[in-house]
Amino acid sequence: MELYPLKFQPIFKHRIWGGQKLREVFRKNLPQGEKIGESWELADLPKDKTLIANGELADKTLSWVIGKYPSEVTGREYFMGAFPLLIKLLDAQDILSVQVHPDEQTCERLGEGEPKTECWYIISAEPGGYIYKGLKRGVTKTQFTEAIISGDVADLLAKVTVEAGQCHFLPAGTPHAIGPGLLIAEIQLPSDTTYRIFDWNRVDENGNARQLHIQQALESIHFDVTGEEPGVTTIGRLVQCEYFTVDKGHQAKNCEVLLSPGELKVLFILSGYGAIMGYHVNAVEFRAGDCLLIPASYEGAMCFADNTEYLTVKL
Repeated sequence: MELYPLKFQPIFKHRIWGGQKLREVFRKNLPQGEKIGESWELADLPKDKTLIANGELADKTLSWVIGKYPSEVTGREYFMGAFPLLIKLLDAQDILSVQVHPDEQTCERLGEGEPKTECWYIISAEPGGYIYKGLKRGVTKTQFTEAIISGDVADLLAKVTVEAGQCHFLPAGTPHAIGPGLLIAEIQLPSDTTYRIFDWNRVDENGNARQLHIQQALESIHFDVTGEEPGVTTIGRLVQCEYFTVDKGHQAKNCEVLLSPGELKVLFILSGYGAIMGYHVNAVEFRAGDCLLIPASYEGAMCFADNTEYLTVKL
C-alpha cells in the first residue's frame, strides 16, 4: 500500500500537578474534571502504545506498521520494532517533583531502567514561569545528599526563567523540575524511568507521599555538569544530539513546503492548521496540537491554510 502521514490517538495520563489546559489550548478530548498532566502523542513503549488514528492503518500500532513496512516507514531496513522516541505534551499547573533520568551507563550499573535524554519546548508560560535545570556550579554529591536530608534541594539547582518559544535540552543525568504555569512539548527517548529526589512534601489525593528514589538518583546525577545554560529561542535548529534533532519552522498562510521522500520525520504542530497533500493518497489535515509521522517513502507537500509554527523531529 501507499503509506501516508500517520496521526495518533493520544494517551492521557492523570498527574497530581496536571489540569485541563490541553483541552483549552489544543481541544484535546480529556476526561472531564481530571487532572491530566501528560498527553502521550506518539508512544511505542511495551505498556503504552498510541494507536494510529487515520486511514487504512487506523487502530494499528506504529511498531506493527514498521514491522510490515520497515524500509517504507523508516528508510532503513534494519530499523525494526519499537519506535525510538516518545513525544508528549505536559500541562504543569503545579510544580513537578525534582527528578533525574539515568543514562545508558547508569542503567547498566544499576541493572534497571531505561536511559532518557529529553528536551522541552515551551509552548506557553505564565509570567515569571521557571524551570530547575541542572546543578549550580560547584555542587558536590555530598552537598546534594545533605540537601536531600534537610529538604533544601532547590537551593542547589539552577533556576531558569522561561518564556514561550524557548527549547531546553536536558541530557540524561541532569536533575530538573518543571515549574507551575507551563505548557510544554517534550521530545525524549522512549523511557518512563524517573527517579524522584524531592516532591515538595506533597501528598496525593489519598494523603500519601509519592515514592522517592534517592539512591538511584544519586547514582544517576552527573555532578561534573552544571546548569545555567540559556534557552534557545530562534527559528531553526533547536536541538542536535546523538539521538534526535529538533528544528522549528514557521510558514505563512497559503505557503507550501515540499516533503521529499527518503527520511522519516515527525511533525508537531504548535499553531495554525492546514493539510498534507500527497501525489497518490488522500490529503491529511492537521491543526495545532497534532503529531504526525511522515514515512520515509512519502512524497507530497504541507499546505498551510493559516500562519503555522511546527517542530520537525528526525532521528
